[in-house]
Amino acid sequence: MNVLILGGTTEARELATLLSTHPKITPIFSLAGVTRHPLLPQCTIRSGGFGGINGLKHYLHTENIHAVVDATHPFAAQMGHNAAAACASLCVPLLRLERPAWSPQPGDHWIYAHSLNHAAQLLGNTPKRVFLTTGRKDLSAFRTDTAHHYIIRSIDPPSIDECPQNHTLLISRPPFSLESEHALITSQRIDILITKNAGSASTAAKLTAARHLSIPIIMVQRPKRPSLTCAETPESAQLWLERLC
Repeated sequence: MNVLILGGTTEARELATLLSTHPKITPIFSLAGVTRHPLLPQCTIRSGGFGGINGLKHYLHTENIHAVVDATHPFAAQMGHNAAAACASLCVPLLRLERPAWSPQPGDHWIYAHSLNHAAQLLGNTPKRVFLTTGRKDLSAFRTDTAHHYIIRSIDPPSIDECPQNHTLLISRPPFSLESEHALITSQRIDILITKNAGSASTAAKLTAARHLSIPIIMVQRPKRPSLTCAETPESAQLWLERLC
């Protein structure tokens, strides 16, 4: 059974690794090609976009794909909608593999934002040192702001013209420890943290450090996705696929 895994998350890579030696399932791991040096599983890799719903339908048909697992980032909403439409059109089984969202803990001060533009508005005009961990593709909402200084953390460096005028750039790849996050927030004199609710364990330490240091967090909520059968772990996704064999 040929299974297309729409990747971009740790869970996607872990599922592909689980399936790479499976006797009945052949995984094809697909990436959008945004991260320059991604960590890859040992299986067939496909990189780049499909060309919308019709392009994905063509790929599923020509490559004889029997099932699709959408394990893209929780904020990759467009790919999620395209996968749902393409799979429904061809009657290809589709599973959403998505880790649970973070939830606030006692002592947290979360300020909810429904978009990155809303998050930028919530900063107000009083100058702040902002720890921005939304990724290099999501800087446009903050690019024209001159009131605040942004400490931007990214796996790959963004283009300088995408960054706010006042910024410090930190190039780093998760996972991040609680000790390192505590030290970073302290040394950079962070006033507020902005992050998307990715739910990843590898980047959750910043939330704990912010709680310990009484730093408020602007938490960007996940976009709406199609209603699908869901799995929260690679192991449960594998079981779902095995039932299709």
